[in-house]
Amino acid sequence: MPEAPRTAVDKALDLVEAVARASQPPRLTDLAEEVGLHRATAYRVLVDLVRRGWVLRAGDRYLPGTAVLQLSSSAARNSLGALARPVLAALSERTGLMVNLQVPEVDRSRVIDVVRPDRLAMISSLTGQALPVHRFAGPLALVAALTPADRVPYLRAAEEAGFPLEGPDGLLSDIEEAERTGFAVEYGRNEQPVASLARAVVTRPGAPVCALTLVGLGPDFGEARLPGLRERLREATDELAHILSGAPASEPPSPAPSTEGPA
Repeated sequence: MPEAPRTAVDKALDLVEAVARASQPPRLTDLAEEVGLHRATAYRVLVDLVRRGWVLRAGDRYLPGTAVLQLSSSAARNSLGALARPVLAALSERTGLMVNLQVPEVDRSRVIDVVRPDRLAMISSLTGQALPVHRFAGPLALVAALTPADRVPYLRAAEEAGFPLEGPDGLLSDIEEAERTGFAVEYGRNEQPVASLARAVVTRPGAPVCALTLVGLGPDFGEARLPGLRERLREATDELAHILSGAPASEPPSPAPSTEGPA
């Protein structure tokens, strides 16, 4: 019996699955060949998948969109991690701090990649772990970038853990501050004397793709150094958002000599 012709849904799912299982972000030609579609047909379907958030386009390559990243941390490791790794490495080198990449999950964030300098080897990298919003800067930055409705599962998890939501020291106050400034800061809430600074990467309002977090010892985040760290983190998250949005590549400026002193 001849095979039934593939429906539009079949073609879309074939492409989503091909993008998700790729070890490196594939090009249009690669995807069309793998799923057995004409190049023009594959392109038309991918346009709709990008519009719906199931696929992201980065230059001439494709990677899982925010909808897939919410469902599959393995897909995030394979593609988002590959694109973000040079940004993490450059940020760690410029600041002398550990840098991690986190993606949002149902009520937590998950660390999918880490660059850690030797001097901070005593600090746990938390690679692969799911982090609650009331204890870490990364998920706090992500939740602050979500719509109020999408914050509910994260708030519920914190409340169930016994963390207060209301009041000057409550989680809602922390989220409001992170939303206002664009940065989340934690000083030893999870582990003394570790401190961290995080910012979300947002390509579409209300739907953060991931967050970058600088992690170090408390003195690394002193008042004199914090403004410079915020600027370096802003540059890195903007660069990653630029990559993920598929904007045309531009020549990056030459890094200025660091004036922040030793890390």
